[in-house]
Amino acid sequence: MNEAAATMTTPPPPRVEGTDALVRVRNLKMYFPVTEGTLISRVVAHVKAVDGISFDIRKGETLGLVGESGCGKTTTGRCILQLETATGGEIWFDGQELNTLSKAEMRPLRQRIQVIFQDPYSSLNPRMKIGQIIAEPMMVHGIITDRGERDARVRELLELCGLNPKFADRYPHEMSGGQRQRVGIARALAVNPEFIICDEAVSALDVSIQAQVINLLEDLRDEFELTYLFISHDLSVVHHLCHRVAVMYLGHIIELAGTEELFANPLHPYTQGLLEAVPIPDPIVERARAHQVIKGEIPSPINPPSGCVFHPRCPKAVDGCKVNMPEFREIKPGHWVACTEV
Repeated sequence: MNEAAATMTTPPPPRVEGTDALVRVRNLKMYFPVTEGTLISRVVAHVKAVDGISFDIRKGETLGLVGESGCGKTTTGRCILQLETATGGEIWFDGQELNTLSKAEMRPLRQRIQVIFQDPYSSLNPRMKIGQIIAEPMMVHGIITDRGERDARVRELLELCGLNPKFADRYPHEMSGGQRQRVGIARALAVNPEFIICDEAVSALDVSIQAQVINLLEDLRDEFELTYLFISHDLSVVHHLCHRVAVMYLGHIIELAGTEELFANPLHPYTQGLLEAVPIPDPIVERARAHQVIKGEIPSPINPPSGCVFHPRCPKAVDGCKVNMPEFREIKPGHWVACTEV
């Protein structure tokens, strides 16, 4: 871990009451080096994509991770998947610390941790048939060795995800975006996972198709007792699917609460601004309500503001916000917020 990462202060981790957590993230940091020079390059700065976040995910729970583009949501998911080597912190899955495992030790866990990618057009190999795409994880992990049984399982998964089993002989370009995303879900289910990271899994789909895919994810979660980390910028989708929501801003989690509590009683000014931006279908109500617009642009993660990272855009900021990083504290049971003015 570099010197810059070591000097950062860390908020206390939110507790998960009443049950063991399947996933525990503690003080996770992911800094990307910025270099200059061609023949001899040197590190001149770091992009602080994730800057000391902590959260738990219960078994069978869906935790929503929301925030503006570039706030570190996807990087968090990639660190949990071990697609990125974290700069610092701990990631625990079912009692095992993932950052300490070798590639060989991580391999059995990859069967239990899967991902559904954002883009259904680029996440499927265009040279492979749908049946081959879904069967490949079973072959890699040695789950079903008999080809006939494997083909039968592929057809079963397609049907489970709302697709015709005959689609196994199609190529991805012969299917719509919604159908491709269902194939991505079927591929994730092929290895019987326990935990799935949904990285903007419905953002590239039409609204009507989004609803179908969200309902499918919900049904699969209940049927197979799955646990989700649902990364999204669509608060309406998060409200429908998630049990709890963590709000990220510039690499920090600034509020975490149960979904209904967060939507009914947002405490952080940034969360309040995000919810104010969600349109209301009734035009009369929409025109009548007062909007709290978040002014300004999100600062650069290379040189984030001192103190509270949101203070340059915060309507409630005071002088102390420019100096002191607010403690991430529990205001009421299960509702955590990082704001000195709450």
